[in-house]
Amino acid sequence: MTQIKSTAGKEQGSVLIPMVILTLLFFILGFVTWLNGPLIPFFELACELTESQAYFVAFAFYIAYFVMAIPSSWVIEKVGYKNGVSLGLIVIAIGAFMFYPAAETRTFLFFLVALFVMGTGLAILQTAANPYVVVIGPRESAAARISILGLANKLAGFIAPLALTALVLSNMKDYTADKIAALDAETKAQALDALALQLQTPYIYMGIVILILAGIIRLSPLPEIDLDQDGNVSKQNIWKQMANAFKFPQLVLGVITLILYVAAEVIAGDTIGKFGKQLGVYGENGDLYLKLTSFTMTAMVIGYLLGISLIPKYVSQVTALKASGILGIILVLLIVYIDASIMIQLPFLPAMPLVIILVALMGLANALCWPAIWPLALQDLGGYTKIAGAILVMGIIGGAVFPLFYGYLAEMINVSNEEAGITATAKSGNQLAYVMLLPAYFMILFFAIKGHKYRSWSRK
Repeated sequence: MTQIKSTAGKEQGSVLIPMVILTLLFFILGFVTWLNGPLIPFFELACELTESQAYFVAFAFYIAYFVMAIPSSWVIEKVGYKNGVSLGLIVIAIGAFMFYPAAETRTFLFFLVALFVMGTGLAILQTAANPYVVVIGPRESAAARISILGLANKLAGFIAPLALTALVLSNMKDYTADKIAALDAETKAQALDALALQLQTPYIYMGIVILILAGIIRLSPLPEIDLDQDGNVSKQNIWKQMANAFKFPQLVLGVITLILYVAAEVIAGDTIGKFGKQLGVYGENGDLYLKLTSFTMTAMVIGYLLGISLIPKYVSQVTALKASGILGIILVLLIVYIDASIMIQLPFLPAMPLVIILVALMGLANALCWPAIWPLALQDLGGYTKIAGAILVMGIIGGAVFPLFYGYLAEMINVSNEEAGITATAKSGNQLAYVMLLPAYFMILFFAIKGHKYRSWSRK
């Protein structure tokens, strides 16, 4: 099997085939990941949840990255990168198939387990794929290569909510909270059962497609890579590798930055639908709020296109990360302070609150963070690149924990407003809770300006 041991003198053709395969993988990854946005308000209704409970959708999915990242690294150590990718896809398919019995019983806990299994498969996939794309070509263009993968990921994120809504949830106007509340207990249970069952067919088909892809990857010419050429790191146990990897400041600061960045990305994509529903963004068919995640993904696609066009020829990945941090700070301040009643008319769309558009634009601020943080955090790690990649994947825990904080904070403020009788004039908790993202964007800015340069903890 081909062993990719360095990037020096690499021919374009040797990068092309792995990039095509990785691009397809990241499209699948994005499609699965960004279905969570419309699933949050869907489960809130179908499983009769509170707002804070509904955000356990994101928690169950993203916590798998944290729990399974190190085991994923161990698995890849045993089976190799190529087999690891196939295995990750198989695990994702198993999680998709679990939606069938979960929908049959309309049990939220069962859905959460299915989401955790899918997240586990994606953790294996991410642990294998991200270091891969960094080392298969010149490091100075790594951000551009990751941007291509990110474009596929976010393009899938744009398509996924639209596809789920059009094919499965197009009748949501028949399941509004008011209509459901007006039903007697037996009729209500039957209606919600029927609503949950609508998830069965698409997830079965999705699981079948992913299984087929796993077989294709197994037979593909995807080369193996060797990040530990001298074999010194592989002789250490995984905990020793982790301890030594944490001696690199650029990695530790990169992990912190990644945790906060993922929190911002997930909150921007997964809360916009619930926020839009609260503001009455229903559209003609009553389901527009379920599609709002696609607005955030559209902004991210634009950001990735800019990254592919500009990095590294015109703009360095460090400069792009600085711009991301600054834009994020500006957007969060506008979202928190702007009047939610201000409407804006976009082409081909009904008028909607400006604040919703600003939340979607956080996708633009977030787009280039992942492709810039990874190569900066992995720089100069040598044989520790593999374990560092697993540690960075653990940083996706930000997408698990922070949406719960957002949901709790939003619910707490909303309840406080109701008790005070000022709901008509006060900003909602859903709007004010976005302020929690300010530290995230400040950390992104710090890492871009200074944090990525550290090579020793003793540096003054």
